[in-house]
Amino acid sequence: MSKRYYHVVTERPMALNQVIVFDSEHQNGVANLVKRVNELKENPSMSPADLAPFDQVLLDNMGHWINVANRATMLEKVRKENFSDYPSRMACLYVSESLEEAEKWADFFIEVGRETFQIVALENTGNSFTGDAHNCWYECLSEKEAVQRALHYWKVLKNDKNETPVLETIIDGQIRVVEVIKDFKKG
Repeated sequence: MSKRYYHVVTERPMALNQVIVFDSEHQNGVANLVKRVNELKENPSMSPADLAPFDQVLLDNMGHWINVANRATMLEKVRKENFSDYPSRMACLYVSESLEEAEKWADFFIEVGRETFQIVALENTGNSFTGDAHNCWYECLSEKEAVQRALHYWKVLKNDKNETPVLETIIDGQIRVVEVIKDFKKG
């Protein structure tokens, strides 16, 4: 059965009836980021000719990006071991279950200066998971702590901040754009 979701488009515009697939063969930008951070970490003296355009951004704040990569890696490890029916955060699309929630994300992205193209409606028959973004962490002192935090995230437990959850829904499988609701670049 197909379900409708909403997506704030930030990397490049989407087209009506466009189909994207996320599965074990088709990963997203999070997976690419983790891979590249690990490559740069393993080869700190890489020559400038071997650097991709975004690499300088990573190198300028490598500690931050290592923490992001470590979190993504641990969330994936715990998902595979305990919650394998959920989509991978490294092979998914981040969406909202309501237009109102998508509009809040769009406002946030625009406020922080992230290029925002559209809000689109999607249909998907794949897996989904909705968690609290507050349960994502910045860094952990040990692997044991990271595993516990990842379990906390995937179990959708109350966030440590005692704040209203910031919902993030991820979907995988075959995803089709069924409507362009707002186009920020056309006014």
